Amino acid sequence: MKRIRFDQDIKPLSEFRSGVASFIKQINETRRPLVITQRGKGVAVVLDVEEYEAMQEKIELLEEMRAAEAQLASGMGISNEDARANVLERIKK
Repeated sequence: MKRIRFDQDIKPLSEFRSGVASFIKQINETRRPLVITQRGKGVAVVLDVEEYEAMQEKIELLEEMRAAEAQLASGMGISNEDARANVLERIKK
């Protein structure tokens, strides 16, 4: 995801409501999120669907890596050689 440009990507709710279509177009073209504010505080972030899906995939991968690291730390892992042998054995079947 591209970084937010503070001069372009933070809008008050009232401005967002009056120009929703143009802001959606901006989000799709720039691939940058849009921060919506209400009374000067951030209340929502609007993202392009593809950017959101990519972000979700990265989060899932990080969670899987964290689980794998915990398993290795607790002694549940196997050596690379054993894993390779298991895969090759399954392929042969």
